[in-house]
Amino acid sequence: MRSTGDQERRRVGTRRALLLATGKLALFTAITGRLYYLQVIKADEYRTWSDKNQFNIELTTPARGRIFDRNGIALAENRDQFRIHLVAEQTKDVGKTLSALRKLVGITDDDIARVLSEVGRQHDFLPVTVVENLSRADISRIAINMPYLPGLQIAISRARQYPFGVHAAHLTGYVAAVSGSELTSDPVLALPDFRIGKNGIEKHFERHIRGSAGRRRVEVNALGRVIRKFPGDEGTAGRDITLTIDIQLQKMAIERLSKGRSERVPLSDPRVQRALDAGQTLSQDKTMVNLDSKGRVVPPESGATVVMDIHHGDILILASTPSFDPNMFPDGLSPADWERLLSNPRSPMTNKAISGLYSPGSTFKMLVCLAALEAEIAHQGTHFTCNGHVKLGRARFHCWKRYGHGNIGMIDAIAQSCDAYMYELAKQLGIDRIAAFAKRFGFGEKLGIDLPGERSGLVPTPEWKQVHRGVPWQPGETLITSIGQGFFLSTPLQMAMMTARLANGGRAVRPRLVRSLDVDHGESPSLNLRSHNLGIILDGMTHAVNSRRGTAYSSRLEDGLFRFAGKTGSVQVKRITRAERRAGIVKNEDRPWEDRDHAMFVGYAPIQSPRYAIAVVVEHGGGGSRMAAPIARDIIIDTMRRDPSRTISGFAGRSGAPS
Repeated sequence: MRSTGDQERRRVGTRRALLLATGKLALFTAITGRLYYLQVIKADEYRTWSDKNQFNIELTTPARGRIFDRNGIALAENRDQFRIHLVAEQTKDVGKTLSALRKLVGITDDDIARVLSEVGRQHDFLPVTVVENLSRADISRIAINMPYLPGLQIAISRARQYPFGVHAAHLTGYVAAVSGSELTSDPVLALPDFRIGKNGIEKHFERHIRGSAGRRRVEVNALGRVIRKFPGDEGTAGRDITLTIDIQLQKMAIERLSKGRSERVPLSDPRVQRALDAGQTLSQDKTMVNLDSKGRVVPPESGATVVMDIHHGDILILASTPSFDPNMFPDGLSPADWERLLSNPRSPMTNKAISGLYSPGSTFKMLVCLAALEAEIAHQGTHFTCNGHVKLGRARFHCWKRYGHGNIGMIDAIAQSCDAYMYELAKQLGIDRIAAFAKRFGFGEKLGIDLPGERSGLVPTPEWKQVHRGVPWQPGETLITSIGQGFFLSTPLQMAMMTARLANGGRAVRPRLVRSLDVDHGESPSLNLRSHNLGIILDGMTHAVNSRRGTAYSSRLEDGLFRFAGKTGSVQVKRITRAERRAGIVKNEDRPWEDRDHAMFVGYAPIQSPRYAIAVVVEHGGGGSRMAAPIARDIIIDTMRRDPSRTISGFAGRSGAPS
């Protein structure tokens, strides 16, 4: 009985041992098979994964292409930007290191609090930025004291710099951090220190200027610590851009345009203090102030000016005021500064030379006369009598001269800017021929300048009004269009191109801003205008500046070596009522700034051998003869002085602007 029970227990024990052994064998076999699978069959794949974990690809930011003016002067360049990093594991006391650094450079309590917070959130071997945008003098002090600053490292990167600041801001534009909407498949955009073009040339030629990122391998451990770096591809620097702009002329033009008719004085001038004592505030920079004739502090004028070569289309000046400092943007603009720029009623962020829309006013009268000559409905001897107004039905259309110009011919009508003469021509021409001629000279279309934000303006027609206003065209609107007002809108660039086409003999020259990416397209095509008719128009512009009754006679140059021709314009921005006209129109300077007329001038120089065309627009500047013409004269003088061909013998050596 006992023997039988022992045997049964032995059999059970044997079975259990066998099952256990079988299980162990199966488990060992599975482990062995798995190890074989991982170490033999999957060896290549896991070796690749291991290498990927061990070696990372690090991108390096490429050098951004530079922007130069026509003489090789840098308008946008790259500079070394110095900053200080802290590696917590390399110092026993982070606070003590920061306190020592504070004695050498300006870091605030907020900076220290931020660094301590970041150190507490990440691995000790990762660097934390303490301070950036340091000068070379700051870096030199820190470098000398590095033995006493454990944990600190000097880092160098590249930053965008605009040496001419406000004087070239609307040309160069600016760069800033990449926004989410701007991210593409280009990996360089994801680099933390990469900056993308946001405006101007920086934006328009972003693909050319950007360059391509460099690549190098870095070895890291499981925690991400960099063990070593390997040599790699340095990347490709961006392409340089050369403009047709002369930055010295550009700078002079902006300063002259900003000044207007005021006097530019230092802040220390006693008159400034008297103005401040009277309760006035400064709205300009902290070193120089504009004072008007009554000793009041006035802000810089708002407007634009363009100077272009009438034969090749090269733009020497493309200026807009007021401006902004593009150096504020690469490192980020504060919300307060951004709001200040956007809320400024004089729109410093707008490039008025290509985006500002203005009725051309009396500067358009040359085209009305030329259209009449080409259509053979008038000639040089065509005279009309101006008694101060023209009747059309029951409506009266007034000339700017209250009692009229009397009996007047075409050349004098241009020189004296007679509105009534244009009204009479407009009655015979009709709006369709006026509009077609305006478009022939580049109005109503974008000119393809290499900048973002260009606007096409508007040449009104009956069809346009019916579509956009839902009402038919009125005959009186043709008369208003003939003096460049009403619905007509243009940019200063278009006004300069119109003048260039008149002065170059009727060739369809187009403006050119960039040299390095353009090719010479040869001579501009002809507009097929009769040279005799063009001569009449140019004579009218010559008389406008150089004849006693000309509207710009006060801005003439007495020096016989150099004279220029042109046409003034004053554009109403507020309708004058009949009651106001009877009571006597209030002078521009006595109206609120936003109610004053726009002041305009277009011209060319020199008369004997035309080379340059100019357009000046001063927003709410009053009369073109008092405000815009003197500005244009001073800009023309400087342009001719810097003319490399020195076409006017003896003029380049003279100093001082004529009065």
